[in-house]
Amino acid sequence: MFFNHASREIILKIVYYGPGLCGKTTNIKYISEATRPEARGKLITLETTAERTLFFDFLPISLPPIRGYKTRLHLYTVPGQVFYAASRRLIMKGADGVIFVADSQEERFEANLVSMEDMKESLSAYNFKLEEIPFVIQYNKRDLPNVTPVEELRAALNPMGVPDFEAAAAQRPQAPGVEETLKEVVRQIMTRKQR
Repeated sequence: MFFNHASREIILKIVYYGPGLCGKTTNIKYISEATRPEARGKLITLETTAERTLFFDFLPISLPPIRGYKTRLHLYTVPGQVFYAASRRLIMKGADGVIFVADSQEERFEANLVSMEDMKESLSAYNFKLEEIPFVIQYNKRDLPNVTPVEELRAALNPMGVPDFEAAAAQRPQAPGVEETLKEVVRQIMTRKQR
């Protein structure tokens, strides 16, 4: 959490983490579309020719003021591809909250496990443990036919029992589960900061 006392602004950094093509960018794009134009900044996306995020997506969103301070969310996604480990670690620096986006497709089960371990390593690089940071899991792509049952995903990815949500980020116009996931991580951040 960054306080700018001169501009009376609080900035919260939230990072979406998960394997390649799990829907991290789709989550952020939906949030951008669903946010009033005057309350959001420009969505900055760096992509490769294969349509995959190369470095990050970044979207600042304004929230109602808290104790006279304007609140802004900076939403980032990390590149899911294995060979961008250094970029993922750098983007995690200073994160106030993390959303892990799991790909529910059966064939992506192992990729979710690998990405979860990588996320824990990225956090430990900054002397954080998963238990010490606001954290939410999203089981994305629930609208597809070949999905792993949520109970299996939960057993493998969520032994801590953190809040988790089923989602279909690409399903328009509602994108079920996307807003709920973001609201929960923001709630956790604000609850911890008020203690």
